[in-house]
Amino acid sequence: MSYHRRRPRANGNVRCGRADNRYENSYYEYEEEETPSRPASSMRNVPTIPQPAASAVNDMHFSSRPASPTRSWSPTRGPDWAKPPAPPSVASSQYERADLNGSPRPGTPSSRYGGSPRRPLPPAPLFSRPAGSSVQDTSIDIGDADDVFGGGGRTMHSRHDTQGSIRSFTTESTFITDEKEMEKVHLDEEYDETNSMVDPNLHYGPAPEKQNRRGVRDAQMSKKEVQLINGELILECKIPTILHSFLPRRDDREFTHMRYTAVTCDPDDFTQRGYKLRQQIGRTMRETELFICVTMYNEDEIHFTRTMHGVMRNISHFCSRSKSRTWGKDGWKKIVVCIIADGRKKVHPRTLNALAALGVYQEGIAKNIVNQKHVNAHVYEYTTQVSLDSDLKFKGAEKGIVPCQVIFCLKEHNQKKLNSHRWFFNAFGRALQPNICILLDVGTKPDPTALYHLWKAFDQDSNVAGAAGEIKASKGKGMLGLLNPLVASQNFEYKMSNILDKPLESVFGYITVLPGALSAYRFFALQNDAEGNGPLNQYFKGETLHGKDADVFTANMYLAEDRILCWELVAKREERWVLRFVKSAVGETDVPDSIPEFISQRRRWLNGAFFAAVYSIVNGKQLWKTDHSLPRKILLQIESVYQFMQLLFTYFGLANFYLAFYFIAGSLSDERIDPFGHHMGKYIFIVLRYACVLVMCLQFIFSMGNRPQGAKKLYLSSMIVYSIIMIYTSFCTLYLIVLELMAKTGHESGDSAKLTVTNGLFVNIVVAMLSTVGLYFFTSFLYLDPWHMFTSSAQYFALLPSYICTLQVYAFCNTHDVTWGTKGDNVINNDLGAARIINGSIVEVEMPSEQLDIDSGYDAALRNLRDRLEVPEPPISENQQQEDYYRAVRTYMVSVWMVANLILAMAVSEVYGVDSNSTNIYLAIVLWSVAGLAFIRAIGSTTYAILYVIQKIVEGKTKFDAGNLAHANDRAAASAMGTNSTLSYGSKGLNMTDKLHEAKWSMQRNFQRAMFWKK
Repeated sequence: MSYHRRRPRANGNVRCGRADNRYENSYYEYEEEETPSRPASSMRNVPTIPQPAASAVNDMHFSSRPASPTRSWSPTRGPDWAKPPAPPSVASSQYERADLNGSPRPGTPSSRYGGSPRRPLPPAPLFSRPAGSSVQDTSIDIGDADDVFGGGGRTMHSRHDTQGSIRSFTTESTFITDEKEMEKVHLDEEYDETNSMVDPNLHYGPAPEKQNRRGVRDAQMSKKEVQLINGELILECKIPTILHSFLPRRDDREFTHMRYTAVTCDPDDFTQRGYKLRQQIGRTMRETELFICVTMYNEDEIHFTRTMHGVMRNISHFCSRSKSRTWGKDGWKKIVVCIIADGRKKVHPRTLNALAALGVYQEGIAKNIVNQKHVNAHVYEYTTQVSLDSDLKFKGAEKGIVPCQVIFCLKEHNQKKLNSHRWFFNAFGRALQPNICILLDVGTKPDPTALYHLWKAFDQDSNVAGAAGEIKASKGKGMLGLLNPLVASQNFEYKMSNILDKPLESVFGYITVLPGALSAYRFFALQNDAEGNGPLNQYFKGETLHGKDADVFTANMYLAEDRILCWELVAKREERWVLRFVKSAVGETDVPDSIPEFISQRRRWLNGAFFAAVYSIVNGKQLWKTDHSLPRKILLQIESVYQFMQLLFTYFGLANFYLAFYFIAGSLSDERIDPFGHHMGKYIFIVLRYACVLVMCLQFIFSMGNRPQGAKKLYLSSMIVYSIIMIYTSFCTLYLIVLELMAKTGHESGDSAKLTVTNGLFVNIVVAMLSTVGLYFFTSFLYLDPWHMFTSSAQYFALLPSYICTLQVYAFCNTHDVTWGTKGDNVINNDLGAARIINGSIVEVEMPSEQLDIDSGYDAALRNLRDRLEVPEPPISENQQQEDYYRAVRTYMVSVWMVANLILAMAVSEVYGVDSNSTNIYLAIVLWSVAGLAFIRAIGSTTYAILYVIQKIVEGKTKFDAGNLAHANDRAAASAMGTNSTLSYGSKGLNMTDKLHEAKWSMQRNFQRAMFWKK
């Protein structure tokens, strides 16, 4: 009888099994090869084996595996024997494949889980390995010698017997616990029937510290030799198996592998050092039309997925425009999304999990040091085909999601948002050379067509260098956020800014700020000249300001560096770049809903806006060195005057608010028009007057001595007092208007009528109210978006004094704080040396070795005491000098500002008393100035709306003409082919019915686009 010699594929002893059913299929699959002594088999001399009797066959149980090579075949035990049940091993526990969102399949009866249709199976972990082979799951192929879970080509089979479970956990190279704590289990290779039962005293090692989640194990790390590319670490890592199984496209490496690059240089040297992105190499070499930047700090996964899913929907819209000359089915190949996280230790862990779910990020790949150089950024590249919405549900191709090229830049250190933009523009932008760059903040949810409308503004006008979208405040689910007065007031502020301010500035051609939450730039317009001067150079100058060279004016100005970038684009020498506001590009963002967060945010905004406005006004002469047309230059100069007036009102806002309250509320202190009687109007005015002065004084103390986070109740109390003063002032205003109207109509007589008629306060108040509230209503209805006037205007006007006093005082009192965040002192000093451990508790230190060295040190100490040598004082650190300088300038500036407002308030209140019947000239100037500025804003807003409608009509006419041309071409082609057309074309290619249908379609489309409230 011939035998076969079985050889395992991996090194190790050959375990021999029995022919009976104690062993199922072997743990490894073996290859069989013939021994040299065995003659070759031939079908010509096949031995004849008699067929066994039927009774013998029924009484026999055949094994499912081949016979043992060391003993002859024999039948197994009879059918009355049953193997004792054994608990399944951890290795044999398998999950049914989950669906795309990680939910389990419907429960089915299973002996393994004890499940039933009434009890569904437990959900599979999102990133657990599927059952089966674990070969080649890592990014780098692991050889047989290093693979502790199975070698190359071997198939892992589950074993349900107890002995198999022990073998699977006690192989020669795998241990559950530390080798010193666990005694290795030796199995008898000559397993026979006498020791078929497992020894109950067998040692399995200590109890585990915790119960791991089923189906998930910790990553097993192994050391690998990787070839550096030009001295840099670049890896191509396979994506997780479960993600790979759901991908609709697996035809290219960009879908199946994630690329990791450890960047060890500064962002300005990215291209010079030879770093390349996927869009520059191989089959994925493509031109980039749209480059999207998403910056984040420590936002959670909800904010990130809301923004990222919005971007994915916008990319789907680009691909759906099949008739576009730029976009179409493969439009996603022209779009790259760059996500930049500011600090590896600062990023939210759940955000990294969301990125890992998309396939963009993998844990354990990044390294701190490569080739003795510190890594500054970890760059991950992957083309994902799935998206996560804000409910953390997967959306794929079935929901219209198209592939998206993603670059995830994880910065090693927290270096602020400006540094993130430097990575975007100077590193990745120079590598890809895109046409349009779009900036987004994590938390901003763009509408499905917002990014397309931003891009379209550049496509229609080659002179556009930047565009701003409309930012609207998130009102929460069911608009319940408006119940918070702080959220409602910000909603009103955002709406009126998008209706009045942004359209006016767009008509002029210079928008003072393009919000970083949703804005776009033409990459070519941002470039510096040959000498290195240009918009980007000025934009990133704020990152390199240190010490006394960074004066407080420049430092605060660069708190709003996006305003500096806007000015540098418009005033670029020998260029004619303009900035546009795109009403159709809408993005929703969260607004602060607590007082400390609100005050801290506005501190940076107000200081940056104030100093940037001063910078643009002082450098206004640069506009005459551009190539703008003369009318454009005149418009820009008019805008400079408008900004100067706004700057004056901001600077003297405290005095103007006090004077308005003083004269309007003080007018009711006269007993002739006192609405309450018994001199109550006078008493109320005195109490509120002293309360106003007291709160203003305390506001300076709060702002200079307390953080908003630590004095929340103090700031809340001051805002409540200001709101009460504003409500009473509004009541006085309405009462005076009603009283004057009654006197003019003859319903009032006597002293009150004489007083109101001779007093010119009525005209000034009416003009101011009509110019503000009236124009607010007019422009809101003009833009077909009036709902904020009914839901948020009252909250805004009640908090208006807090905008003027609380926010502005806190901002000016903290001009020395020019930081976006805080950094600790993380510099490690090594001037004292170090104690290095040699063995156990023995350390190696440097110390005087001889008695002579000890004596010399003692003599030096005595000599210094005797001679009284002068000890040099340590110099003041650079950071301390900078802080002292900033605080000194802050003190001077706040003192001058406070004294200027105080002098103005005292002078006007003394010249024009409350009981004076003469016309208040200063109050008239202020109120009429407010009316004039509001009138200018209304004119600009109306002009923008008219131009917007004209533009849409022109676009509709262009498409209508294109449709006529297409029909004419079809008619010509049909005539050339000699076919009879059922359509009757006129002289211009269409009959009257077709023209009416086309006109109706065009009008409906333009009307839908004009409905702003849907956007």
